[in-house]
Amino acid sequence: MKPMIKLSTLAICSIFALTGCATQQPNGEEKLQQHAVLGVNWVQESGEYQALAYQAFNAAQVAFDKAKVAKGKKKAVVVDLDETMMDNSAYAAWQIKNNKAFDGKDWTRWVNARETKAIAGAVEFNNYVNSHGGTMFYVSNRKDDGEKAGTLDDMKTLGFKGASEQTLFLKKDKSNKTPRFEEIEKQGYEIVLYIGDNLNDFGDAFYKKSNADRRALVAENRQLFGKKFIVLPNPNYGDWEGAVFNYNYKSSAEEKAQARDKALRAWSGQ
Repeated sequence: MKPMIKLSTLAICSIFALTGCATQQPNGEEKLQQHAVLGVNWVQESGEYQALAYQAFNAAQVAFDKAKVAKGKKKAVVVDLDETMMDNSAYAAWQIKNNKAFDGKDWTRWVNARETKAIAGAVEFNNYVNSHGGTMFYVSNRKDDGEKAGTLDDMKTLGFKGASEQTLFLKKDKSNKTPRFEEIEKQGYEIVLYIGDNLNDFGDAFYKKSNADRRALVAENRQLFGKKFIVLPNPNYGDWEGAVFNYNYKSSAEEKAQARDKALRAWSGQ
């Protein structure tokens, strides 16, 4: 009988161990990355995402054609790059698969891997502007130091005509973009159209504001969307998320996950 008792005890211990593994709760970083799964699925798989991208660039072309500039000025369009002209969803999927938070070194490795894809309609719109009396300027918060060569190589491979060191304005110190917009205008250009996936791509009025303030500013400027400002969808990241946890990027993953849950406005069920 003793051998049977030992075997039963071992089996029970094994069951408890397996049950413990099955019910183990994900840590904060795992929670954050699992939150992103559906957004990345949507970007990579849905025709709806592709349709919205084409819709944005179709509207942008109409707005560009209608735009007039002051006498003596040159016509310019300013675009963001990531999730506006260039698709980094493979990097986001890598983060999910590896439970990795955003890390600047990993991001630079991704940029320099030169595997970025183009957003649907982006190359065609870019080339239309550059061949119809306008100049495209790329104002991105990719880093000027260490990410410029990989960015330009990808853009040229993807077919973005006009992409050069003269038209590419990357981040040198601060992430707000207005100083770079002003630098373009000082060269004799009038910016007739801004395109981005983040409200900060349209100016500093939205910079570091709460989400309530950002929504209020959108409502105040609603007549400009589709005419002066074109927005691309990005469910995966942006300053809207930073605002959820009050831009405290040093918060732990668990604290960020809790802030996301707390921000939900849910039905009471009654």
